[in-house]
Amino acid sequence: MELSPKLSAKFEKLQTGYPQKRSALIPMLMYAQDEFGYISDDMIAEIARRLDLNNVQVEETLAYYSMLRRKPMGKHHVQICTNVACMLKGGYEVLDRAKKRLEIGHKEITQDGVFSLEEVECIGACTGAPAMQVNYDFYENLTPLKFDRIIEDLDAGKHPKPEPVISGALHDRTFSRRRSSAAAGA
Repeated sequence: MELSPKLSAKFEKLQTGYPQKRSALIPMLMYAQDEFGYISDDMIAEIARRLDLNNVQVEETLAYYSMLRRKPMGKHHVQICTNVACMLKGGYEVLDRAKKRLEIGHKEITQDGVFSLEEVECIGACTGAPAMQVNYDFYENLTPLKFDRIIEDLDAGKHPKPEPVISGALHDRTFSRRRSSAAAGA
């Protein structure tokens, strides 16, 4: 498989940047996807060859991570979480809004190729539920209205600001210890 000089240079740097070559697998998959839009069978074979892995090892990793794709998606790949935390806080309402707004369903692409939509089980943003990921950016505490604003910005060529930290993850951890100590002394 012929790679662009830029991607080839990234791969070569990654292959020597880790104590074990295998550790470069996910970054290589992500760089390849960024360049081609998805991971093809030829790319799986190329990465496996470079990292001294077999194709199945690459495919297993590829299947595990929801941000990695085996087929082309839209320029803006929208993944909406509907796992327990997101479901309880309105994830299905956001997903329904996305389907109506984008006029596509799960794993479909808009006719212009700008957006694709995917319902996912978890994106690791439970404290900011409901949450979605657009390409590599996370958006949390969604409402259907907030979803609309993000999509409008993306459609206009703007980059809506992703969440700086997972909301709710920063809290006073000493409260529960003080409370436990007080309860133990009572």
